[in-house]
Amino acid sequence: MRFTDKAVKALRPKVARYEVWEGGGFGLRVTPRGVKTWVWVYRFKGRTRRMTFDTYPAIGLADARIALTAAQKLLEGGVDPGEHGVAHKRAERLAETVTELADEYIDKWAKPRKRSAAEDKRVLYKDVLPKWGTRKAKEITRKDVIALLDKIVSRGAPIQANRTLAVIRKMYAWAISRDLVSINPCMAVAPPAGENRRDRVLTAEEIHALWSGLESPDLSMTPAIRLALKFQLVTAQRRGEVIEAEWCEFDTEGEKVWTIPGGRAKNGMAHRVPLSPLAISLLAEIKKATAKKPKDGEDPIQSRFLFPSPRGDKAITGRAVDHAMRLGRTASEEGVAPILTIIDASPHDLRRTAASYMTSAGTSRLVVSKILNHAEVGVTAVYDRHSYDKEKRGALEAWGRQLTDIVSGNWRTRNVVAFARA
Repeated sequence: MRFTDKAVKALRPKVARYEVWEGGGFGLRVTPRGVKTWVWVYRFKGRTRRMTFDTYPAIGLADARIALTAAQKLLEGGVDPGEHGVAHKRAERLAETVTELADEYIDKWAKPRKRSAAEDKRVLYKDVLPKWGTRKAKEITRKDVIALLDKIVSRGAPIQANRTLAVIRKMYAWAISRDLVSINPCMAVAPPAGENRRDRVLTAEEIHALWSGLESPDLSMTPAIRLALKFQLVTAQRRGEVIEAEWCEFDTEGEKVWTIPGGRAKNGMAHRVPLSPLAISLLAEIKKATAKKPKDGEDPIQSRFLFPSPRGDKAITGRAVDHAMRLGRTASEEGVAPILTIIDASPHDLRRTAASYMTSAGTSRLVVSKILNHAEVGVTAVYDRHSYDKEKRGALEAWGRQLTDIVSGNWRTRNVVAFARA
């Protein structure tokens, strides 16, 4: 018979399975239950072979003819289309799910290269895998990405939607480099929320209020986090480099310098931070405050980290610091003023504040850039680690004296730069 949509639809089940043929080995098998399956009988290397395409109406007549044409081309090219189809179906079954891809991305790429690997994993497990986890990674489309981001935005977290997009995009870019998928579904997807570049610099009054707040017994914040925020303001280093610092990196007796290893520095280069007298006195306070209380007759137990987490042998996390600062700006009880309400600042604003005060006090931007360990290019970047130690020390010690005046309340009577609130 000549297949038409009307003729195929009109075929009715019989007591026994039967087949109808159009010619060229192309036919339709009908079971007693009425299941209709497209089939093709062909010869390969002298042997008769049979393959199925799919059931009707899952694929209609036009799609079945397209599948037949593709199979005939394989046969003409010397490929057994039946074996090829089996291999393709096997590959489909074995294709990585999004969960498998996420775990592989975290273990093989993010953990060895990104300090934010834990945050990438949190993002994926919080919003991505609950929705896509069991789906094949290569099946995710741009529409799926947009729908996921819209859902995150609708719960009131537009910036988190931006972060989620960035992680998914990076994960798929890595997957393409490993030939696990061929298309990045984030292509041409714009971040759902605009982000304003912060240029927040604390005024002297705000620095004074922040420091006083961090010393308040009413502030709901661990000693480690309080001291980490102070130490970041004193040294002008990155939050991650501060909270992950280890005691073995510090020389407080000889050169009086903190050497941040290249593995923890953002630009991958070891970085020397001269320690001002204020920084050294703060280190002594940190050591005393973060040592675990010993049993009777034993010495205090000192963690290898300056700012140890209360949960295991690890440092406090950036999320813990951010969360503590948010709580510090929120009243703990009705009628109780939040300790840090006046300080609408992030940990990174502390680093920017220190840098701004140093440049305003006359330190060159080049020296401040060296203190901040901004990325450099060229051969000199490798061999230039010590050449600005003297200038960096002078700037940090001057900042330490200025900061001491501010936190003690003496900035009103001394020559201290008073920044206007941004």
